Amino acid sequence: MQLKLTESIPTSPVILIAPFFLWGTAMVAMKGILPQTTPLFMAGVRLVPAGVLILVVAALWGKPQPKGWAAWLWITLFALVDAALFQGFLAEGLVRTGAGLGSVMIDSQPLAVALLSSWLFGEKIGLWGGLGLGLGVLGISAIGLSDELFYLLQPSTTINLGDLLELFQSGKCLMLLAALSMAVGTVTIRFVCRHADPVTATGWHMILGGLPLFALSAGVESQQWENLDSSGWMALAYATVFGSAIAYGLFFYFASTGNLTSFSSLTFLTPVFALLFGSLFLSETLSPLQWMGVGLTLISIYLINQREMLSETSNDIFPILKETSIEPDRLLEPSDDLTSLTMPVRKSEEIVP
Repeated sequence: MQLKLTESIPTSPVILIAPFFLWGTAMVAMKGILPQTTPLFMAGVRLVPAGVLILVVAALWGKPQPKGWAAWLWITLFALVDAALFQGFLAEGLVRTGAGLGSVMIDSQPLAVALLSSWLFGEKIGLWGGLGLGLGVLGISAIGLSDELFYLLQPSTTINLGDLLELFQSGKCLMLLAALSMAVGTVTIRFVCRHADPVTATGWHMILGGLPLFALSAGVESQQWENLDSSGWMALAYATVFGSAIAYGLFFYFASTGNLTSFSSLTFLTPVFALLFGSLFLSETLSPLQWMGVGLTLISIYLINQREMLSETSNDIFPILKETSIEPDRLLEPSDDLTSLTMPVRKSEEIVP
């Protein structure tokens, strides 16, 4: 017996923002429990149980299971890129860098999504979208790189190559690889949905992607759960249920049905939530530069999501620029209608015979 649940999820602003709120708070929870566990084990726990929960919900909704080799091939590719690689890079990078900076590096992925979507699906970025993406990069950079930039911009600081190399080494490269993996996964869901339901595909991709992480953890890690206390298990459960099952289910549902560039731009909210809740639970503070980054991030989201409306509004405000534009080739062409040219003459200028 199947439960008669709604087939569509309401796309209110709160629901659209929910995945990024959950991801931001899950980053705080994951960073807090890393001293008690190991990164690959944590990544596997985030995926496999969450995938099982999604498949249970899909069964209750009456969603069809994948059928045919094409469906399973795309789901396997989806699992490798978006689950195994993304979560693996994320967990290992989180060990080597801070939660705020890690979130910033990961949430640069809308740039790659916008470019891939423009190339593969013909989604237009436009002037306002490009400006929004640029402001988003500046915003998340100000949020995550504020301390380093403040140090480098000091008048007494002598900047050398070693300082720049130190700024971009350690876990930052892993976080960028995680961002690229997530961007490819976000685009891949469009191809997956041609052969399988997006909800069931999301559940299976998390299970198939989490099993290799568990295998790697068993081979190279030790004491994965011995040091976890009750609060650690609760934080891990939150990251699994809310930060993975619910967040990923909503994200890929919306990504499969809407404009990828607009929806993916909301990812810029993740470091905002991560910093806010990091300040609340981990006693982290925001510098003036970070608050400026938060403002730029919110402006960038508005510009990207409203780029079509802003473009139409600008065309309405400045229609004369569009109407009076002259093609360069026409400048050198002779007039076709000089014989019909007339000029008004005032009465005082009339020629008296």
